[in-house]
Amino acid sequence: MIRETIVTTRSAAGDSHIAPMGATVIEGGYLLQPFRPSRTLDNLAATGVAAVNFTDDARMFAGCVTRRWTDFALAPAREIDCPRLGAALAHDEVVVERHEDDGQRAKFFCRVVASANHAPFKGLNRARAAVLEGAVLVSRLSLLPDEKIDREMAYLAIAIEKTAGEEEWEAWHWLKEAVAEHRRRRAS
Repeated sequence: MIRETIVTTRSAAGDSHIAPMGATVIEGGYLLQPFRPSRTLDNLAATGVAAVNFTDDARMFAGCVTRRWTDFALAPAREIDCPRLGAALAHDEVVVERHEDDGQRAKFFCRVVASANHAPFKGLNRARAAVLEGAVLVSRLSLLPDEKIDREMAYLAIAIEKTAGEEEWEAWHWLKEAVAEHRRRRAS
């Protein structure tokens, strides 16, 4: 099972980094597989720690991939020298136990050393799920054909139109603008 999370890491110099990432659940922890090149990969290799943050704020995912919202409040973790998201509903603190490298995507096998709940989860929302899926598409704009992006965004828009609140609408507009900007840059 893969959980869609926001992973916080820090560099050897102490600089924090925030990135959306699918964390694969494994016995005792997570398998994190950042693509190369990435600051998340560099930070995990350098420090061997991360916080796996759980949120239901779709703007965090859309904000990361569009760079429209990146000023997230951070808070100290309990057991590791790495911050967690201040607004996370919950988080797990992990340490890297094993690292397998390859040319495209490294594998970091991580063990959970601490967990905490910070706020209640108040239920599912189809628009939040649609924004999350849209954020995944936007993160792959250079890899996917326009027709696939258009088809999937049109389908996801149904959930947005039926169930979105103000935050989901904001995130959805960021994603649509990112698709349009990508196509403008490519055309010029």
